[in-house]
Amino acid sequence: MELSLAKHSSGTYYTEGTGTPKGWSVLLCALVKLPLFLSLLAFFVPLGFGQEPANLSKPIYVKWQYRTAGVTNLTPALDAERAYLPLSNGSLVSVRLSDGGLAWKSDVGGAVSAPPLADAGSVYVASESLPTPKSNYPQATGVLRALSRQSGLTSWMRTLPFPVRGVISCNAENLFFSTSDGRLYAIRKATGEISWIKYNASPFSPLHSLRGELLYISDAAGDISALEQESGRTLWRYRTRKVLRASVLAVENMVYTGTADGFVFAIDRLTGRPKWRVRTGAAIQAVLATEKCILATSLDNFIYCLSPQSGVKLWKRQMPGRVGAPPLVLNNSILLAPLVGDECVILNLEDGKKTNTVYVGEDNNTEAAPLFAADTLLLTTREGLLALSNQPSKGNATDSP
Repeated sequence: MELSLAKHSSGTYYTEGTGTPKGWSVLLCALVKLPLFLSLLAFFVPLGFGQEPANLSKPIYVKWQYRTAGVTNLTPALDAERAYLPLSNGSLVSVRLSDGGLAWKSDVGGAVSAPPLADAGSVYVASESLPTPKSNYPQATGVLRALSRQSGLTSWMRTLPFPVRGVISCNAENLFFSTSDGRLYAIRKATGEISWIKYNASPFSPLHSLRGELLYISDAAGDISALEQESGRTLWRYRTRKVLRASVLAVENMVYTGTADGFVFAIDRLTGRPKWRVRTGAAIQAVLATEKCILATSLDNFIYCLSPQSGVKLWKRQMPGRVGAPPLVLNNSILLAPLVGDECVILNLEDGKKTNTVYVGEDNNTEAAPLFAADTLLLTTREGLLALSNQPSKGNATDSP
């Protein structure tokens, strides 16, 4: 089904179309980055907070737009009430999910170096600064701050020798992240004090994931490691002997990742023993687990649906262009944002067939992950934030001041 941009009688622009309603439930993903899956990350990571069911195959309306300059490819942080968008001028803006209005703006200085992370009390944002020219002494260029969710004021600040890269994730006590020199940190959320630092012969990847009491991460040599979150102690290591591009994704009893030469690996999460590997057409960008299959996006512009048990290809579908952002899965639908064209594409998870599209504007997609919270689908475009819903908007789109 194709959607077109139309104008509501109230003056609000929205996308319209027809389709067969299908039940929606939300697949929760932590922004950790990745979120990191970066997302992130980061593989940058969507969240759900008790929202009402929605449906990507039904008409999708523009709820509001927050327009601003300086949008980056970093995935915003999200909670039940607000989105936190990093900008290229070193600032972070807090936008209300209800109407797209600006709640606050915080200038952290330098440049934001990783996707932010929000929890119940704070927003954590990393930044970097350029070293002073002609200095004879080593200079710290990384900073991590905890900002108040309500006001944007700094609660604490931690200076780092090198800037944070990739996913920031957390458990109840600590934040976890890698820096550009390949070190892995655990820092206390409440105070910013360092819990532990992990060094490795080969630099750690900026992407990782948490599962249970363990952290899963790869390094530049292609090794995948399982570490204790509390101490950083290594429990097992598996050597792929390949360059890894995708985040290490831990789901139930398995760990999945993708390589630069197109392989998807499945590894036992508790023992580190390989279960299967399968080759796709090009380097793997992102790996995502669903109830039905393992999704992998690759640089050949295809998305692959693989059997979790054996890695057998259930289907594959070519996109109009490269998909830089991790896909968003909501029940039986997959939303992808190709970097070429003027729309996001929605596929059926069962067979990979296109069921819908969402117009965003010519070449307006970014590599930031699509998010979902408070019954709102949130897309980061080159012009700002675009919020969509199955419910027609009752007012005009809100722009930034």
